[in-house]
Amino acid sequence: MTAPDAGERYALVVRSRRAVLPGGERPAAVAVRDGRIAAVLPYDHPADGAARVDLGAVCLLPGLVDTHVHVNEPGRTAWEGFATATRAAAAGGVTTIVDMPLNSIPPTVDVGALAVKRAAAAGRCAVDVGFWGGAVPGNTAALRPLHEAGVRGFKCFLSPSGVEEFPPLGPAGLAEAMREVASFDGLLVVHAEDPGLLTDPTGPTYLEFLASRPGEAERAAVERVIALARRTGARAHILHVSSAACLAPLEAARRDGLRVTAETCPHYLTLTADQVRGPEFKCCPPLRDRGNRDRLWEGLAAGTLSCVVSDHSPSTPDLKVPDFAASWGGVSSLQVALPAVWTEARARGHTLADVARWMSEAPARLAGLPGKGAIAPGRDADLVAFDDTAAFTVDAARLHHRNPITPYHGRTLTGAVLTTWLRGRELTPATPPTGILL
Repeated sequence: MTAPDAGERYALVVRSRRAVLPGGERPAAVAVRDGRIAAVLPYDHPADGAARVDLGAVCLLPGLVDTHVHVNEPGRTAWEGFATATRAAAAGGVTTIVDMPLNSIPPTVDVGALAVKRAAAAGRCAVDVGFWGGAVPGNTAALRPLHEAGVRGFKCFLSPSGVEEFPPLGPAGLAEAMREVASFDGLLVVHAEDPGLLTDPTGPTYLEFLASRPGEAERAAVERVIALARRTGARAHILHVSSAACLAPLEAARRDGLRVTAETCPHYLTLTADQVRGPEFKCCPPLRDRGNRDRLWEGLAAGTLSCVVSDHSPSTPDLKVPDFAASWGGVSSLQVALPAVWTEARARGHTLADVARWMSEAPARLAGLPGKGAIAPGRDADLVAFDDTAAFTVDAARLHHRNPITPYHGRTLTGAVLTTWLRGRELTPATPPTGILL
């Protein structure tokens, strides 16, 4: 706890008997000045604020940081967009997103394209927004300028991305990109599936699609990235791990001190292949069996997987066709990621402090955002009032993202976001957009 100066008055004081702080959950009063946390005080401290909120037993979490969001604007704004995506984020307790470089046109593969993306986002964001650059064949010379222009790192695919304007890197291209990124201590974030182990689905069903993208394809690609990280010294992060087969090489890399981290997503932790009802469940890599899901939770508990982020990848309804071989692969979950994860985490004995570490602290660290990720003095006053016992049934039509499609529709989840504050300002659907482009 920190003590204020005598007679201090704050813009906002939020009290909770269950504040999730870096040291764990405890009673606290969080005092805010100029958009930052000025002090974390005992719950009953008589700190004075222009605005005062007492949550009682309702939990106070740090704002979530979602480093895997496909906003798709400009170019495919009908799929999503900065206004709709960031409203959904705010409603779900996410106060910072980092936008992926593909599915927008142009993709963010050079400084000019980044400027186009930033112009599309300016003045439209309800929460703070950062940007990933892209590493594609032929743009190695653009990576350092993008890094200097402020991208958080570089996304690449090792297998086809699904859009022709963002092609994958082959083995030589991946090695070249990792050497270049290592030269300025940047970060490469990798969609890791080995194209040589992927096949075309033999039919339209989900099981045929699942068989076409085996877990061994993920593991082989992860092992390639780890070998190059060992050789080049580059920092690398494995995106959306769906297969527990990846855990052993990732844990070995961690024991060896390599700078390789990995994430998974709410859908891989909560949904399984036997629950698939329609194309809203399709994603790449795919949902797998229940035993695999259990092993992903073990990897998360062990620290082999450090982040849980949404991979929110929406499309228009016409692209979600019943034929799983032809349907767009992407899950829409930005607004419900926190209750989805909490519903399963609490059933497995995890705490809200664990969830805050996976969904706020670790993603902020990954993206190099020292002002985010924790309720601590000096950090941005990004806060979430979260009722961890409230149950609700997801209605896709009531979510804020652009198209009413999600595999969570009709699913009962536990945990409701009551209030979200961005730098000490309460966010509602009517709040004018004040998010900053990071």
